[in-house]
Amino acid sequence: MSAFWVIIIGILVQLLIWNLYAKRIDREIIQSDPKRATPARMYMDGVDFVPTSRNILIGYHFKSIAAAGPIVGPITAGVLWGWLPSLLWLILGVSFIGWASDYSAIMLSVRNDGNSLSAVAYRLISPRTRTLLFVFIFFYLLLIAGAFVNLIAGVLMDPRVPLGIITLAVMGLLMGQMLYRWKMDLIVVTAITLIITLIAIGLGPWGAVVGEGGRITQQGPVGQLFASLNAAIGEQPLYQYFDPTAQQFKGGTASVTPAYIFWMLFTFVFCYLGANLPIWRFAQPVNYLGFWITAIVIVLSYLGGIVGFFTNPSAVSFKLPAFTGFVAPNRVDLQPLWPMLFVTIACGAISGWHALFGSVGTARQLEYETDALPVGGGAMLFGENTLGLLSLIAISIPGKGAGAAAFASGVGTLLSQLFGSAFLPYGTALGFAAFVVIVITVVQLVFRLMRVTLGEWVGEAQPVFKNPHVASLISMALAAFLVLTGTWIYLWQLFGAANQLMAGLALLIVTVWLVSERRPAWYAGVPGVFMYITTMAAILVTLWNQRLALQTSIANNQPVAIVGSIVMLIFAALLFIAAAFIGYEGWVAFNRWRAAPARPAPAGGGGE
Repeated sequence: MSAFWVIIIGILVQLLIWNLYAKRIDREIIQSDPKRATPARMYMDGVDFVPTSRNILIGYHFKSIAAAGPIVGPITAGVLWGWLPSLLWLILGVSFIGWASDYSAIMLSVRNDGNSLSAVAYRLISPRTRTLLFVFIFFYLLLIAGAFVNLIAGVLMDPRVPLGIITLAVMGLLMGQMLYRWKMDLIVVTAITLIITLIAIGLGPWGAVVGEGGRITQQGPVGQLFASLNAAIGEQPLYQYFDPTAQQFKGGTASVTPAYIFWMLFTFVFCYLGANLPIWRFAQPVNYLGFWITAIVIVLSYLGGIVGFFTNPSAVSFKLPAFTGFVAPNRVDLQPLWPMLFVTIACGAISGWHALFGSVGTARQLEYETDALPVGGGAMLFGENTLGLLSLIAISIPGKGAGAAAFASGVGTLLSQLFGSAFLPYGTALGFAAFVVIVITVVQLVFRLMRVTLGEWVGEAQPVFKNPHVASLISMALAAFLVLTGTWIYLWQLFGAANQLMAGLALLIVTVWLVSERRPAWYAGVPGVFMYITTMAAILVTLWNQRLALQTSIANNQPVAIVGSIVMLIFAALLFIAAAFIGYEGWVAFNRWRAAPARPAPAGGGGE
């Protein structure tokens, strides 16, 4: 198999699904209406409810949903089961579940005055479901925050990366000012800020000396500056913690250095701005800029795969096996194709984060209802799915690797097909920078949603939690605890299952809403049942695997690892129990609404 054929198949399927399926659902079932007032126009407050041009919102939404998931997931799944199962799930998942979930969650919120999934569940299902969702969502977001902050801090320690990310933050602030205060033209503003950011990213590896295998043997001027900064802060381990998950539960150690803590705190400052400043001031323009950086990387990589097919076929041919077996080989832990493939590849096929963010973020910025399909459905179908396919290509070409390094190396190889082998270190550095941009622009919104969720959930009993700054700082402190104690290692194993379970629950709420509105619900209900059953099974597999990790931790007499493993077991069990209750109450509500007489549309545009 060649990267060329994956690119062609992906593009053709996306176009067919968009024209033959997505537009039909929008036209015949949802029936979006450009004349109906959206929450952004009804409740415009300049903070969260901000009517925004879809030309900005498409890029903003794409970069708000695309984090490490569509990169790490396909890379991990490709190594475990081969590229063929991963490719099939990426294509079939996004075609019949992913785009529909994202788009429907946005429209559910738009038709319910911009309310969140929890608020809609309170009205349509039961008050207890709302409470369960608050608990589930907050700890789900905490899981994402801890895992992703660790990834960002680790990559920022690469001296080639920080300048581009610092410039991204400054240009984001400038873009917000230029667009919303100085009223400058969008194209002009985009060109200025994007060019400056790309130059900063390119300066990172500039002047570096490259040795065998594309490794940097000597940093350039910018790289030396940040390498010196890391050295001055400290690169000697402050302490180490035991990781029973390393090498399939054989055990290993991980280190925390002063430089790592510094870049973790830098990440928190970046996210604090995104979580608390008005959406137009920082989060929206930063994510919009991030969209263009990601889009450039994707387009150039795709072009490299196409050109390489004709000029250097071996460079873009797959070295990864097509299929390794129903159960991933050479593992101590249990990794069966079903259900684990469907939670390992989360984002890129379907993701609960998309529905969650779309309902409380993008839905409150939608200027017209008819923008929901290109923004919500389009960003998933043509954006994140393409990123997932690129990640699968990146690991399939060399046939080995993991995480950000594998993605960056694959991007460097593809770009070198366009610009020559001398461009390899720049392409790899661009891949690393794109990875951080992709993740950090989403994590700022994770903390934004965490402080909103904490305020709505705990703030009713303790008003101090309604203060956005207090809620943000508490959320970041909890995430820092997970990162610095190493507890995130154990929670990371549940990320895929929790994320896909959130997707199943979102589809459940959408299905109940559609039934209550007397609209066909099959396109959300059938995928919702599949995702619900699959993710519940995945949690049971994860519980079994965590038992092995606990045994390894006890055998090595590692107290922190033992506590982390126990917390993992408890957290997985609570997720399963909470989801079981929500599923039962959703089923009861589904039957209740199906038997009830048609109700009139609520004031403010709640239905046809």
